[in-house]
Amino acid sequence: MTESLYTRSIHPVQGDVPAADDLVQRARDLRPKLRKLHAEHEALGGYSEEIHREFEEAGFYRALAPKRFGGLELGLDDFFRIGIEISRGDPGVGWSFILGAGHAFHVGSFFSEDGQRELFGADSFIAPGRTVPAGKAVAADTGYRLSGTWDYCSGSMWSTHALVVAPTVDAAGTALGLRMFALPRSDFDILDDWGGDRTIGMRASSSNSITIQDAFVPGHLSVDYNFREHELGTDGTIGYQLHGNPMYLGRTMLFFNAELIATQIGTAWAVVDEFESLMETRPASFPPRIPRVESPEYHRWLGRLLALTDAAESLYLAGVRQYTELGQRWVDTGREFTPEEDARLRAVVQQAAQLALDAVDLAFSTAGSSAAKRGSALEKYYRDSAMYKTHIAAQWDVTYSSIARYHVGQPLTF
Repeated sequence: MTESLYTRSIHPVQGDVPAADDLVQRARDLRPKLRKLHAEHEALGGYSEEIHREFEEAGFYRALAPKRFGGLELGLDDFFRIGIEISRGDPGVGWSFILGAGHAFHVGSFFSEDGQRELFGADSFIAPGRTVPAGKAVAADTGYRLSGTWDYCSGSMWSTHALVVAPTVDAAGTALGLRMFALPRSDFDILDDWGGDRTIGMRASSSNSITIQDAFVPGHLSVDYNFREHELGTDGTIGYQLHGNPMYLGRTMLFFNAELIATQIGTAWAVVDEFESLMETRPASFPPRIPRVESPEYHRWLGRLLALTDAAESLYLAGVRQYTELGQRWVDTGREFTPEEDARLRAVVQQAAQLALDAVDLAFSTAGSSAAKRGSALEKYYRDSAMYKTHIAAQWDVTYSSIARYHVGQPLTF
């Protein structure tokens, strides 16, 4: 089975923190089990308790949490390498994991020390995040009363918390702007509206809606929602001040897209695996009916699959690592890591997504009609890929226009 060219971390091991490569290998080792559970996980709408415990014991959920509060504080690229490997086993499970564990990045960047201490106090912090505003929050006492329903809260099945954005008003009804709120699992209900045949793909992503009824959120578990265009200045974010790590400078445009695109890099590798397996076990679909592994046509298709997938992962990780370098540049020189640079790197990883999607399309189109039968591995991967294409973050022409407008001095719209 072909493995990624990226087999080693670029980050040295520090102290007693588990080596990132060891964590990536643990995710890789789960691949056969995840594949056997495809049907079960799609029916569940998420992943089983057994897999959840494996993730927990491996430390995957603590990957982006700050060391100060018991996390591993891995580099972003290493976190996403773990996500790619999980997604190679099951893209839906990868989506659920990444969108649940990844929001430690936002808490570590923007929430107060008291808020972080409380949220990271448990062994794992798993929180779906929904930034499309919904519901309403009313200022009250030392916090807010929050009610509403938020859809597509990916990662909800094993969530310990939720992060949601809502418009906020004072007691008189005067608008106070948007805020993000962090709530413990006891303060929200997960609706039974995901999994099974409800969607074409990503059925195991636990992208359920959640509902909140008049929950009190103390002030230290709420922050102004102005993540996208905040200025770093000379001090950076509260997260950088607390942890001294430029990862917590909190530029969010690349990060949000990289979360989703990691699943597509994993999907592309999954179709490479399946295509290779079919080459070894099936004859060519047209005369002469020689084994596919001896067929020049299948050699050509496999070679292109490898080129597309290697290129997608290489470009993707290069974009993530350049993002990290821009944060370090701010530390070293004081030169601003600008929202435009963040937006342009978002476009870089979106190019990687397009290469990954091309790989999935090529494998599905050339593997033979049996690949389209319900229950085949390629059919599942194709459906998961199709579901990603419907996401607003995959509408690249919109982000291209937004970058161009911002580049020429107009407001950043998306």
